[in-house]
Amino acid sequence: MRSIQLRSTSTQENASRLSAEPEIEADDGKQNLVDLAYAEIKRAILDNVFPPGFQAAEVDIAKRLEMSRTPVHEAMARLQEEGLVRIQPRRGILVRGLTAEDVQEIYDVIIALEGAAAARLAQLGDGERHRLVAALEAQTSAMQLALEGDHLKQWAVADETFHDLVVANCGNRRLQRIVGTVKDQLHRARMFTLNLRPLPVTSGQEHRTLIAAIAAGDSETASVAARLHRTHARDQLLPLIARLNLNNL
Repeated sequence: MRSIQLRSTSTQENASRLSAEPEIEADDGKQNLVDLAYAEIKRAILDNVFPPGFQAAEVDIAKRLEMSRTPVHEAMARLQEEGLVRIQPRRGILVRGLTAEDVQEIYDVIIALEGAAAARLAQLGDGERHRLVAALEAQTSAMQLALEGDHLKQWAVADETFHDLVVANCGNRRLQRIVGTVKDQLHRARMFTLNLRPLPVTSGQEHRTLIAAIAAGDSETASVAARLHRTHARDQLLPLIARLNLNNL
């Protein structure tokens, strides 16, 4: 199986090319092939290798991944359920873009659910809570170092890991599934605008306010801190989208 990678970002045609190096050897099991196809196509979408508006036939993607159409078909169905693509009969997939309204709706969900997740973290037992606090602090420190070194992509990775930790450790699987879906939809818009937004100089302090509330076992304050933090991010991103008229992120 070949990994879908971008050789050049200049055109959509270049975006559909493959690297010459095989990355993953697929096992014989059908489900494993579905999972592999799903992961590769999804990564191509999130990394803008398959940008918004990109179209490809099922058979073409199967050839690129060096596998049969069946696992690719099932992978595409999963991606449609997650809102990343739209399946077009006899035409394959269309990678969906996000409008400003989509971004608003996604943030509404994330603000509410990360607030609920943060409240649950503050209720964890002392040992588990303290281990989590250390992990959250480590990512916040990594964000600060990246920002000081003007490495915005590294900052974004550490920031995303921080938020993944908040959700992954809350103990609510339904919440995790919902946040995972909308987070993936938002990822591309956040990365596209990363260098267009003001430097996120207050993000670290907002994280530490949340960390302190979790460490203290204060559910209410933790929830408020998490919701305010995501609200500030939304209020920074949406005016930028409107100002630059970005209608297909």
